[in-house]
Amino acid sequence: MDYSMDPPAATEFRTLYLATGWGSPTEEHCARALAGSWAVCSARDAEGALVGVGRMISDGAMHAYVNEMIVREDARGAGVGAEILRRLVALAASAGVTQIQLFAARGRAPFYARHGFVPRPDDAPGMEIPQTR
Repeated sequence: MDYSMDPPAATEFRTLYLATGWGSPTEEHCARALAGSWAVCSARDAEGALVGVGRMISDGAMHAYVNEMIVREDARGAGVGAEILRRLVALAASAGVTQIQLFAARGRAPFYARHGFVPRPDDAPGMEIPQTR
């Protein structure tokens, strides 16, 4: 698997979205989403096909939000999502970001918990990596 912090083309991103059932955004929405991301990690197979994407939104100082993790179904369970998440979290940490949070998709919280995220209190939904100040 080849990982990079280069965003995919909007057409590829949309194709991955459609293939995984995440929704049906337009190509324009995909282009704007990628352009508005603070960080994007892409995973490609040996043939160069896009198999996974993770996006992060951040102010680059205090807060970062993993807002999207998408892995093609046939690549799930092989560590693709884990590596994408690891790279995004490492980038935020290297920038000195102290609050890394996310909202897990239904049924996906155990994945994030295995990678250091903990649930926030009921009155503060989502998940976060505990601060290490």
